Amino acid sequence: MKKVLLAILILTSLAVLAFQFKPVKKVVSIVISSIETPSLINKDSLTIASRVNIPEGYKRVNYTEGSFEAYLRNYKLKAFGSKIINYDDTNYFWQGGHIGVLEIPVPKNGLQQCADALIRIRSEYLWDNNRKNEIGFNFTSGHYCSWTKYAEGYRPKINGNKVTFHKTASANTSKDNFYKYLNLIYMYSGTLSLYNELEAVKAKDLKIGDMLIKGGSPGHIVMVADEVVNVQGDKLFLLFQGNTPAQSVHLVKNLEDAVISPWYQLEDDTAISVSNYRFSSSKFVRFK
Repeated sequence: MKKVLLAILILTSLAVLAFQFKPVKKVVSIVISSIETPSLINKDSLTIASRVNIPEGYKRVNYTEGSFEAYLRNYKLKAFGSKIINYDDTNYFWQGGHIGVLEIPVPKNGLQQCADALIRIRSEYLWDNNRKNEIGFNFTSGHYCSWTKYAEGYRPKINGNKVTFHKTASANTSKDNFYKYLNLIYMYSGTLSLYNELEAVKAKDLKIGDMLIKGGSPGHIVMVADEVVNVQGDKLFLLFQGNTPAQSVHLVKNLEDAVISPWYQLEDDTAISVSNYRFSSSKFVRFK
């Protein structure tokens, strides 16, 4: 009972401050989120789908087994409460914006930043499903670099914005070489290349695996991890992200709407806040 009274007292105090000082709004939202949404979180679960419950009146959108959408929805998570860890094994400075950490290693080279983490997830799905010939991404220069050509021994020669490919290595289709290829992609691709390369989609057509992206330096990107719908056709989504510096990939809270957090309503041409980043002048895109 004392804890409930204390929580009410804290919320009342913050509400008074929020009325007077606009910057406190986010703090209020964080506190409310921690109190109002525990029923949407299963702390003992170890996948995205089982970690987050469906809001009342909604149901999960069906996807076929083996699809990219099903792959993401059932992605493995670390134990609840796991911290976001930077590539150098230090703790990320803010641990208040996530409800789960995905089981994706963070290379010590620091290259696997926000766009790179999503590139890795997409590439590993294609690799695991015998679709290796579909693995390929544009450099920021616009030049396409495929895993198939890399595995044959072709390497880029880069001179400013001019890129040519030459066979300078022996053919190697191993998993170790695949991750060397991804390191190359991390170096020369990013939010700007994905922003320019990928097909734009409207919010009404969003599905799991689609991304919200702001291209640039710095830019940012998040991916849809799950999707639910009600009888009116209204949809809610879960989002996850990597970050800069390179760090653990994590499911983000919705700090703007504590009632449905960690679910998000996503609309075209609106500002959307995710953890430590606010998207504006951004768009939704889809991998080919």
